[in-house]
Amino acid sequence: MNLTVRILHIHSTFNLGGKEARAVRLMNAFGAHASHTIISTVPGALDARAAIDRAITVEFPDNHPPVVGKPGIERYRALARYMRGFDLVLTYNWGAMDAVGARRLFGGPPLVHHEDGFNEDEAKAQKPARVWFRRLMLGAAHALVVPSHTLDRIAATSWRQPRDRVQRIANGIELDRYRSSPVRGGGPRSGGGGLSLDEEQAASPLHHAVHGPPPRAGEDLVVGTVAGLRAVKNLPRLVRAFAASGCSGRLRILGEGPERSAIEATASSIGLKERVGLPGFNPDPASALRDFDIFALSSDSEQQPISVIEAMASGLPVVSTDVGDVREMVSEDNLPFIVPLDREDLLADALARLVANPDLRDSIGAANRAKALQFFDEKRMIAAYRSLYEETIGQRGALGS
Repeated sequence: MNLTVRILHIHSTFNLGGKEARAVRLMNAFGAHASHTIISTVPGALDARAAIDRAITVEFPDNHPPVVGKPGIERYRALARYMRGFDLVLTYNWGAMDAVGARRLFGGPPLVHHEDGFNEDEAKAQKPARVWFRRLMLGAAHALVVPSHTLDRIAATSWRQPRDRVQRIANGIELDRYRSSPVRGGGPRSGGGGLSLDEEQAASPLHHAVHGPPPRAGEDLVVGTVAGLRAVKNLPRLVRAFAASGCSGRLRILGEGPERSAIEATASSIGLKERVGLPGFNPDPASALRDFDIFALSSDSEQQPISVIEAMASGLPVVSTDVGDVREMVSEDNLPFIVPLDREDLLADALARLVANPDLRDSIGAANRAKALQFFDEKRMIAAYRSLYEETIGQRGALGS
């Protein structure tokens, strides 16, 4: 009897981002109870494989049928035949919808589809053909998983999915790895420190508010973000807002992607080349965020961004465009710093207000961390996914505990 659940993952891309990081965390949590086959519809986009635990059984085949291309009966038939070699198929975002269509037409093992948001081509409005295709094909999925209230509403209204098929599972992170910066939390800047997670949850939510040396200011202050350098993140907007805020410190953008040259060009054109840093992808966001004083997000489209959860858990105030669930995620104290999408001037004003007021940064950051501790624990997320996947294949306990 085969006790290992064979899982096929079909991703639109497997470069490390929010959904990929979550998928990897689940794979690592399931351990030896599952083996994994991962397909990226973008050839070679497999950077997230480096985050998979070495003990996990995983393969990245290149002999599978085409997952994307012109819809066709024979291509779908071949894809459905390939999927029958697995116990569970997990598909992610629009790029994997042909696999959902293949199962709709030709059957196969249980399938769970995940939607995490839209790329720049649908940042302002969905494409009607894609809406129609989702309505037609999502009936093949045992469940449709979304992380945000926004996508939950879209699934019910635009994609017309029945209520019992849609599962909203909030994103979560390893809260123990995230700590408020010692400068903000009271002590010399040495990395780490502070109370344990259990101690923090038992203490006042504002425990980390201004105990030690004065927060950094002026040229030492860091506004930062963690994002793939893609057009939908609109990072040139953040560069311009940072310049308009009057901050004399630095802007640090952690991530990699095709928009690097556009961001660098914007920084150069307004004389900020030396103060805008693009150090690339950082595999340890928890340590990177400890160097930030303000977290900023300038995206045209998001749903429930993990980077915002990480910033909150790190005790940071968040300045953001009003996209997806961001307004519902942050603490009440942080709400004045969530600005309309088309008001770059207000994004700059929000940054300027926090740059000028270290006490406000501290109090908002403490409130954000308290909310992260309450709502965004990874353990809860993993338990929800484990339960859903086990229920889908009809094998309770198959993925451990």
